[in-house]
Formats: sequence, structure tokens, C-alpha cells
Amino acid sequence: MSGSEATPPSTSGPQELAVLALTRESERARRMLAAGEWRPDAADTDAAARVLARLTAPLPTRRAGSARARAVDRDRRLQRIWRSAVHHLDAGAVSAPAAALLAAVARALLPWFAVPKPPSAAAAPHYPLPRGTGEGFPAAPTEAGEALLPDMTDLFAALSAPHPPGTVPRTPAAAPWQTRYAGRFRHYGRPAHDVWTADTFRCSGCGNADGPWSVTCDWRRVTLGCPCGQETDRHGLSFSEVFLVLPDA
Repeated sequence: MSGSEATPPSTSGPQELAVLALTRESERARRMLAAGEWRPDAADTDAAARVLARLTAPLPTRRAGSARARAVDRDRRLQRIWRSAVHHLDAGAVSAPAAALLAAVARALLPWFAVPKPPSAAAAPHYPLPRGTGEGFPAAPTEAGEALLPDMTDLFAALSAPHPPGTVPRTPAAAPWQTRYAGRFRHYGRPAHDVWTADTFRCSGCGNADGPWSVTCDWRRVTLGCPCGQETDRHGLSFSEVFLVLPDA
């Protein structure tokens, strides 16, 4: 199990995508697929196919579209990929290695959480702004995001491909991780369209909301440990709400 000290992202320095986790998980997935160690089950295949559909979606055809409209179309495609990855990650139906990969995709595409259009509710999730940004919603590094699409498309095409005849699904374990995070976690709910609820997680033992938390994840369960010694996996947090606030590693 790996460990690291997590701090909120810096707001100075050049803006960049957090792609280290995506590179690591993509290479691991390709290696396991090639060795036959991972033959995705129906839930993994379905999730991969749906993300693949977003990855390969063509941009709208505009006869006389402005450069601004074209830019919005490009960012909207990346935003939809991000939302699809998070949806399947948080649905809880995929295997542990699929969850690790989806989380890495969502982390890399985090700048498109609110670009071009943020969720329309005051209680909607708010993630840390990318490096090099100021207040408000920054301009996303669109070309850098699009540069990730070919490799991601190839990988998700392999994940969604049918198995050879006579083979059965096989799921390896995913690498667990552990870190410390100083800051607040928020549990978000969406009971209806454009209706969001938000609650700050607090330790049931001492009421602490700011940590520093000891975060342990095996891709089946996330456990939060408080400085007072209380540990719990009954926090209501989804994988994305824990994993995406951590720095890339």
C-alpha cells in the first residue's frame, strides 16, 4: 500500500493536467488485458462501452459556426467524458480495477467538471481548481485534454471488446492506496434533476470536519480516520468525492 501526504492544489504555476494516475492505471490495465489476467465482466464491459461512446462522439457539424461555438463543442465533449467516468465510478457496479481506471480518467479530465457549463445548483460539487487559475471557472486546457483521447479510446475499445469463445470473466485485485488529507469532504446527493444536496462529513466521535484525515482505499471501500482515533467507512462519500480531491501521484 502506498502512502503520501495530500494538500490542496496550488493556485500558482503553469496549468497542467494530472495524468500520472491515468498513465499508471492505463499501463496496468493494458498489461493485465494482454496477459489474460483481466477479462472484464458484463458490468465492466458495459461501463467501458458507454465511456467509449463519449470518447468517439464526433463534434457537431456547423456550417457557419463561430470559433467560440467550436471551442464550446470541444470542451463539452471532454466534459461529457468526465461525467460518464464519474457516473460509472460512483454507481458502484464496476470491478476494483475498472474503478481505479475510471477514477484516473476523471482526475485527468477534472478541469472539465465545470467547463463549459457547471452544474446548475448552489449545492453541486465543487472540486479544487487546476493549477495556474484564479477565482471562478478557468479556461480549460482543451488541446491537452484532446491529446489524451486516442490512447484512452484504444484502451476502452479493448475493455469493451467481446471475449474470445470459451473464456469466462476474470477480475484481478486493484492496487490499494493510503494517504493523508487536510481539508473537508462533502457528500453530494442528487435526488432530482438539477436538485443537489450537500453535507460536510464530520467525525462521529469528535465532530472534526477539517482533518487531517487518514484515507485508505481498496477500490471496494474507503475508510476515513480522524486524529481522535475514530475510523469509519460509513461516511456516504463516493469514490470520486474522495479520490479527485487528492493530488496526482
